[in-house]
Amino acid sequence: MASPPPKGIHVPVPTFFVGKHAATYNEIAAPLDVETQIKHSLYLARAGIKGLVILGSTGEAIHLTNKERFEVLSGVRQAFKTEGFKDYPIIAGTATQNIEETVQQLKEAKEAGAQWGLVLVPGYFAGASTQEGIIKWFTAVADQSPIPIMIYHYPGVSNNVKVVPSTYVTLSKHPNIVGCKLSHGDLSYHAQISANPAIDHTKFHTFSGLGQQLLPVVAVGGAGAIDGSAGFFPKTVVKLYELSLMNNLTDEEVKRRQLLQFKVSCVEELVVKYGTVGIKEAISRLRGFGDRDGTRLPLYGGIPGGDAEWTKWNDVIDMMEEEESSL
Repeated sequence: MASPPPKGIHVPVPTFFVGKHAATYNEIAAPLDVETQIKHSLYLARAGIKGLVILGSTGEAIHLTNKERFEVLSGVRQAFKTEGFKDYPIIAGTATQNIEETVQQLKEAKEAGAQWGLVLVPGYFAGASTQEGIIKWFTAVADQSPIPIMIYHYPGVSNNVKVVPSTYVTLSKHPNIVGCKLSHGDLSYHAQISANPAIDHTKFHTFSGLGQQLLPVVAVGGAGAIDGSAGFFPKTVVKLYELSLMNNLTDEEVKRRQLLQFKVSCVEELVVKYGTVGIKEAISRLRGFGDRDGTRLPLYGGIPGGDAEWTKWNDVIDMMEEEESSL
């Protein structure tokens, strides 16, 4: 029986591309910057992050060729081996809607060194999709995948396709489906999946895609979060997770935990508003990795408004930076 990724905080890392200043820059398809990819990945592993999602929605998976996917995954895996992070958890995202191509990407992900796949719910025909069709689609992928897979439900990039809790119950029984990432704000669905006694939660881990929900999600049995803001405030989000697991807290500890969730929720608004572009902006400005304009079309440039817009977030960023530097 396949095992799920470990509980805790994972980061959906962006894929780094060279920016406009580089001689190799190409506006139509900026080249990969694997060197920066590796540096950021090692930074997160050393900061206590449990594992990485590479080539998810934050990683602009749909903007990469299969050859480039392999280059990114294998480059990071080799760096982890070299730097002493043997078997460090890597989850490889897929974003195709063709079963055969999805399986091929999962096969190549295994060859590159990933241990799990995060498979986006197909949403092109969301209006006509049925739960039975979704179940059959994921079953077909899981039957053929050489690595265990997780269900990735992100309505914002899947045409608002719906996946109901009973569908997770059915799919959780597949021996090669080991969890899910829920990137939406429906806490009731989180509870109906994370706390559902019909699911074996030792074999199927439910992660939130939003640090904004971390404390309540853990309270109803969630395994943690695959969180974008942890890409630039890793220690703070890990600390919130650790506090979320604690029982028999003092009144002071309860207040500390609530305040930390408040801070994480505030900074997460940057991710909610600007997505991948906001995450890259923050990682570049705060941690010095990559270029703020290092994206691929149709994404272009940094956050709209540049320095003026970033300044509006100063209070929130400073609040989190103080927390991060204290850990």
